This record gives sequence, structure tokens and C-alpha cells, in this order.
Amino acid sequence: MQFARLNGVVIHHQVIGAAPDRPMIVFANSLGTDYRIWRDVIVRMVGDFGILMYDKRGHGLSETGGAPITMDHHIDDLAALLDHFNARNVIVCGLSVGGMIAQGLAAKRPDLVRALILCDTGHKIGTADMWDARISAITEQGIASISDAILERWFTKEYRRADNADFIGYRLMLERTPVAGYAGTCAAIRDSDFTDSSAALDVPTICVVGTEDGSTPPSLVGELARLIPGAMYQEIPGAAHLPCIEAPVVLADVIKAFVGKLD
Repeated sequence: MQFARLNGVVIHHQVIGAAPDRPMIVFANSLGTDYRIWRDVIVRMVGDFGILMYDKRGHGLSETGGAPITMDHHIDDLAALLDHFNARNVIVCGLSVGGMIAQGLAAKRPDLVRALILCDTGHKIGTADMWDARISAITEQGIASISDAILERWFTKEYRRADNADFIGYRLMLERTPVAGYAGTCAAIRDSDFTDSSAALDVPTICVVGTEDGSTPPSLVGELARLIPGAMYQEIPGAAHLPCIEAPVVLADVIKAFVGKLD
């Protein structure tokens, strides 16, 4: 395990090196998960790319910090982590809120970003009322009180089987997320709108979405792809909000093909 104190919080991360001439891909995970969701994608890329994974503040083994969490906190944490390793021109692959962090990083620190892979995300996700209701529910009753509804959007019906040990494991990952980290990141998403800044991005981008995504559906991800100049768009059949788990082979192939076309 690797840890670094950045912006006043300890961030858990992992670096897997590659030859100096190989590009680095940074993976930013979704709300209520940690970087282990990328495992089955990463194993198909080790050696071909440098890999950096991390738990955003309030998730996994990273600290939450004392102040209310904002999207700028998440963006600045990733920027500080890249500065920590003197990493430049990285390819950022962000899922859901990780995709929002990636958009924000590309706008705020374009010197760090070579390309974007935006998975199951949007320039604006949900409504203030929706996020406020979720924050109230988990603050009063815990994440487990709404985990069934969340998991229905995360995974297809076929995956959500009681005899699927992986599904049970990801349920535990969600339900064991610190409430302060989860609720704080809900508020960060609620208060973020990247419509204007993402429309001004000048970076190679592909937007990817599971066809059965119930959190950020293809209609939203398609809108994001149309918003970002020159962005590509690709759907992954048979996957919901977390194609890195349900369709890791397909997602890995999409990533490799996209990176292979970069100058």
C-alpha cells in the first residue's frame, strides 16, 4: 500500500510502473467505491502503460479531512498526487464522479492531461433535490438503507444475484464507505456543473457508457460527448454503471484502442 499526505489529507494510491516511453493512465473511481473496482481492467494493461490508481478523499483508505468536501478538493487532490510523482501528460480515466474530477482537472490543470476517458459520467449529474434526499437518507439511516436502490443502477439484473460472490463484495464496499466521505462527495456532485468548462476543453476525449446504466444513462453521456469538441462516444452492451466490473475486457480494449490513436 502507498500513502501520501496531500492538501492536508492522507491519500491512498498505487503506482504500477512501465517503460519510460509508455504513457501513464490514471484511474479515478466512482462514488461509494475504491480503486479496487479497476482490478480486472488493470491486469490487462500492466506493462503496456504506467498505472496510477487512488482512493479519493473520504473513500477507501484515504482520509476524509475536516472541512466539507467540494469538487475542487477532489480535483486539487488528484493534481497534487500527479505533482507528487512529477507526472505530466497523463491519460485520465474517470468513472462517474471520477469523470467529473477528470473534466475539472483538464480545465484547471491542462498541463497535466494528455487525454480523457470519461466513463459513465456527465457534465452535470442529477438534481439538487435528488442529492439532498440521498444525503439526508444516509446521514440519518446509513448507506445500507439505500444500497439496494444504488446497486440496481450500478449493475444489471443478471449480475445482481445472491449467489454472485463478487456482487456481495461490491455491496460491502459501498456500504462500508465512510458516511462523511460519501455524503460530502454527494454534495460536491450536487454543486458541480461543468457545462461551460467542458465545452471549452481542447483534449482528445472518449465518452464511454454501459447501455443499461441507471445512474448516468447513455442519453446523458451522449450529451457530454456532443458537448466536448471532437469527443468520441462508445456504448458497452450488457453493462450498467460500472463496466469496469461487468465488462472489463471490453472496456480495456476500448481504452487501448483510444490510446493507440493518440499522437
